[in-house]
Amino acid sequence: MSASTVERTARPRRSRTRSRTVNARPALALSTLKPNQYDLRPACASLVCPDCETWVPITGLQTKPKLVPHDTGRAFEAPAVRCRLGSNRLVTVDVTLKKWQERLEDGHAETGHRRRTTVRRKPTVAVAPPVSQIAAQRQTPTADERGNGRPLWRLRKEQWSATEKRVRDADTRRAQLPDGDAPLGAPPVPLTTLHPRRRTS
Repeated sequence: MSASTVERTARPRRSRTRSRTVNARPALALSTLKPNQYDLRPACASLVCPDCETWVPITGLQTKPKLVPHDTGRAFEAPAVRCRLGSNRLVTVDVTLKKWQERLEDGHAETGHRRRTTVRRKPTVAVAPPVSQIAAQRQTPTADERGNGRPLWRLRKEQWSATEKRVRDADTRRAQLPDGDAPLGAPPVPLTTLHPRRRTS
């Protein structure tokens, strides 16, 4: 494979460039960017290019600051595609180093106290079974109703025989009481009809 067929990759972004070309676009003011989108330290003055969203060094920070010519991708990995809109663009440094550090620290302090919002998940509701299955479940005897292999109708009949006398007695006593509810804590209601007599003068 010849050297001419090798695909070119993005070049590393140099902190200083000898190019005197200036982009015709208006100068980019640092005050329009967020504090975490640029770095004003002299050793690594740089910012995020608004056009290609990559970190680009700023050359001539003390005299005529501008963005160096740069590619849009990662150096030595992405294809060599030049950022035409952001290369050689002038930069207006309208934020001091101290002010930038204060804004950056304030931003970290605000985000440091944030808490995660607790996600409350709704409980999964079980799907109601069909009516036919509900009826079958009602007919199935529970653990304390096992009849040792006896059919359910016979088991029910034996249970009714065991409690029939007490149920009949309760019905008889209930029939003797007059209609209506008796007040709580009151003397018992007489079961015989009272016939008061008029007083004679």
